[in-house]
Amino acid sequence: MSTLAPLDSSHLGPGVRARFIEGINGLRMHVLEAGHETPGQPLLLLLHGFPELAFSWRKVMKPLADAGYHVVAPDQRGYGRTTGSSDAYDQDLRPFFMLTLARDAVALALALGHRKAAAVIGHDFGAAVTAWCALTRPDVFERCAIMSAPFGGPPSLPFGTAMGEAHVAGLDRAGSDIDEALGKLTRPRKHYQRYYTTREANEHIWRCPEGVGAFLRAYFHHKSADWTDNKPHRLREWSAECLAEMPTYYIMNRGETMAETVRPHMPSPEAVAANRWMSPAEMAVYAEEYGRTGFQGGLNWYRARYVPHLNAELSLFSGNRSTCRRSSSPARATGAPIRCPARWKRCRKKHSRRCKACIWWTAPAIGCSRNSRSRSFRC
Repeated sequence: MSTLAPLDSSHLGPGVRARFIEGINGLRMHVLEAGHETPGQPLLLLLHGFPELAFSWRKVMKPLADAGYHVVAPDQRGYGRTTGSSDAYDQDLRPFFMLTLARDAVALALALGHRKAAAVIGHDFGAAVTAWCALTRPDVFERCAIMSAPFGGPPSLPFGTAMGEAHVAGLDRAGSDIDEALGKLTRPRKHYQRYYTTREANEHIWRCPEGVGAFLRAYFHHKSADWTDNKPHRLREWSAECLAEMPTYYIMNRGETMAETVRPHMPSPEAVAANRWMSPAEMAVYAEEYGRTGFQGGLNWYRARYVPHLNAELSLFSGNRSTCRRSSSPARATGAPIRCPARWKRCRKKHSRRCKACIWWTAPAIGCSRNSRSRSFRC
């Protein structure tokens, strides 16, 4: 099998390069990089989510580099051109565990010659990795910004129970209880995170009849501010009835796959032609990458969240708060209701002190132009 080349420079703007870095916690990591021409500039590490790539950050990398930073965006473990991990369904999921992913980020920073990073910035699932980077290694990551996925803190250990105090466990955001309740609704539903843990999910979206590119176009459109039925509001409470108010890309119809969920929302050819944040050429990069790899590497991140002994390890950090400067935001520009208002408030109260900036959800890529209707950063 031939070795993959870095992403072709024709897909990248001026000042951004692609290369591989060997030996990153067992990975051959593919990264995009800007600001590398000037030695000694502070590091900004950009971590993408699902189903995204390092390529998702392409439009902000040069402006950030021009501001005086060494800007690096990796294809994270299981994604894109980064190799060294398995994309099998039947395997030990520890490689996709949050602490492993945070260790990937630390190893990358060190390999690049930085003992400290000015900031680690994450979107979607990358926000979770960012939060764990900040919590576990504030000596490395001086600041963090998390976008569209507020961090509720580490799992808590019981406190004061020996003196008769009651322990209230945190919400399991997509746990079996809520999933069972969603299935009992008049219109049976299911949580998308639970769906993404199933054996069939990868084949459903990778081998869908319309093809990977069309699936991703519909998926990104459905979650964007361009989909007119996205109307943001806070949920009243964490219950099946309230969750059912959410769009089907979050709370799916029980009997549908994700490809079937987003298919009716495929934008028209005219809308695609008028789209300013994802050109056909840019979409082709996503289609090529996911068409080659499938989605299982990223889906394994969801699965690892439900492994009890891995979650138990995270409770080592019970009660801990990061000392780095941090900023956070909900997924406002998707238009979706905020799924966990209590979690968002907890994030703001406990983990967003000393904020310097706030950035909003950006759908499939982070960019510098602003959509005046949604007031969100779009690519």
